[in-house]
Amino acid sequence: MSITNQDVQHVAKLARLNLSTDEEQMFTEQLNAILQYAEKLNELDTDGVEPTTHVLPVSNVMREDVQRESLPIEKVMANAPEEEDGQFKVPAVLE
Repeated sequence: MSITNQDVQHVAKLARLNLSTDEEQMFTEQLNAILQYAEKLNELDTDGVEPTTHVLPVSNVMREDVQRESLPIEKVMANAPEEEDGQFKVPAVLE
């Protein structure tokens, strides 16, 4: 599997990124290098290795559910790019 320049252009369009021709070429090469490295994992002999869900022997890590004060609305909205009536204002997704 390899990534083409058209793949990078398509993803950039979906992400609304304006990439130069040099950037498209650079990302195509970088993504292909990552895929080639990941292909090395297929060379490993994993016969007899049990599947795991986590690398650490941890299970059911939970904290006690405690009711507490929430943040004041002013503090929540302090980093919002746009706000209206105490709510985050986001660009329309559908045109």
